[in-house]
This record gives sequence, C-alpha cells and structure tokens, in this order.
Amino acid sequence: MAVADSAAEQTKVSSRPATWLVLAALAVVFTAWLLYAPAGVLGKATAVGYAICHRIDSRSFHIGNIQMPLCARCTGIYLGVVLGVGLMAAAGRWRAGVLPPLRVIVAIVLFITAMGVDGVNSYFTLIPGLPYVYEPQNWLRLLTGILTGVAVSGLIYPVFNQTLWRRWQETPIVRGLWEFVGIVLAAMVVVVLVLSNNPYILYPLALISSGGVLLLMTMTNSMIFMLATRTENKAENWREALVPVAAGLTVALSLILFIDILRFTVTGTWNGFIIPGA
Repeated sequence: MAVADSAAEQTKVSSRPATWLVLAALAVVFTAWLLYAPAGVLGKATAVGYAICHRIDSRSFHIGNIQMPLCARCTGIYLGVVLGVGLMAAAGRWRAGVLPPLRVIVAIVLFITAMGVDGVNSYFTLIPGLPYVYEPQNWLRLLTGILTGVAVSGLIYPVFNQTLWRRWQETPIVRGLWEFVGIVLAAMVVVVLVLSNNPYILYPLALISSGGVLLLMTMTNSMIFMLATRTENKAENWREALVPVAAGLTVALSLILFIDILRFTVTGTWNGFIIPGA
C-alpha cells in the first residue's frame, strides 16, 4: 500500500513540470491572440469565427448593423454543440463513454445528411447556370446547422470522455430517442431566440456560438494530444484533466491565431468573403 501511495505521489510530482509548461504555452498563445484579434468582446468572438467560417454577410444574422461572428449555418452548428454537451453534462453524463443507441444514431445521421443537402443546394446558387432545388434561406441554414451541432455533440462527447477519464462510465451519452427529442426541442427554442432578432438575445448567443468553436476544437485536440503522448485514460478528476484539456485549448487557439493571421494578411479585412450573388 505504501509502495502504491509512493508511486502515485511520484507521478503527481513528475507531472507538475508538464502542467506548468502547458499552462505557460497557453498563456503565451492566448495573450498573442488577444493582442492580434479586433478590440472588444464581440471582436474577439469575431476572430474565432473568422478562422473557421466564410462569414458571408448575406448568409449571416446581424446584431443591429453588426454581423454575428459566424454565418447562419455555423452559428447553428456551434450553438448546437454547446447545447448538446451542456444538456448531456447536466443530465449527469459528464463521464459517459458510450455512443447513443441505434435509433438516436439514425436520427443523428439524418440531421447531418439534411445539412449536407442544404449546404450543397446553397453552394449551387453561387455558381451561375447550376441548377438548385430551392432558394436557400438563413433560417434553414440555422435549423440544419443546430441539428447537426446537436448530432455532433452526441458523437464526440462520449469519445472524449472515454479518452480522458480512467473510470469513464459505460453509459450511453443519450439513453434513448425520447431523451434526444428533448434536446432537439431545446434546440428549437434556441432557433426561435435567434430568429427573434432581439439584440439583447443575439449578443450572448453570438459569444456562445464562438465559445462552441473553442469547445469543439479543444475536445478534438485534447484527444489528439492524449493519443499522441499516450496519456489517454489517466485522469481521475478535473485537476488531473487539466494538462490534456489545456493542451487541447492551446492547440485550438494556436490554429485560430495562425489562420487569422494568414487570412487577414491575404484579405486585409476582418469582414467575410465577398462573393458576387451571395
């Protein structure tokens, strides 16, 4: 018993340099990104969206005269990710590592397919002469986006838990179709809130959607970090999860900063792409 306690204590001591190294790297990258991104809270959120979204003005919602950080579709996707992860965690599934049951997986595939179909149809409208099925609408981009975001959260969250925790729970992240329907209904409420065009509602939703980008990128890069360093299934608590999660956030911010610099160098503006007819 004493040997085991000694080994555990030695592991904790040896992990301290790694913790400080990762936190120092995160502080450097975060500071560099803060200095480079546009001023203001919404400006920082815009810089996040700028790295992963075309931000075409006509395909985005606006807070008054100010374009939201992400286009309508991406706004939906990342609001859906935050909503899905938040509701699953609130339901006590924050260590659940099993994918949803088959009926929910079928719904997830249908949601992602619907967004793909709408996206292809929307893309065809950008090229003169190409046929398209229907006139794209921002509300439809938002709807298919948020359903896809909810779907993605149901897939990536259990994989993240299974990679991070030593004692992950062998419980489905969503236990059944009706529970999934409840999450979808919550997503519909968010859609209504966005479509209200109320600036007092859109402002926090704009920040949350940008936070969803960081959340998804952090989860993904944390898993890559753990697999690359062979440190998966090591964390017993959130303190021990600090290093892989902070490393994932560091990589996420580094990628965002790199793309921001590259795109701004090429375009010279924080505005979205300008495409004739868009």
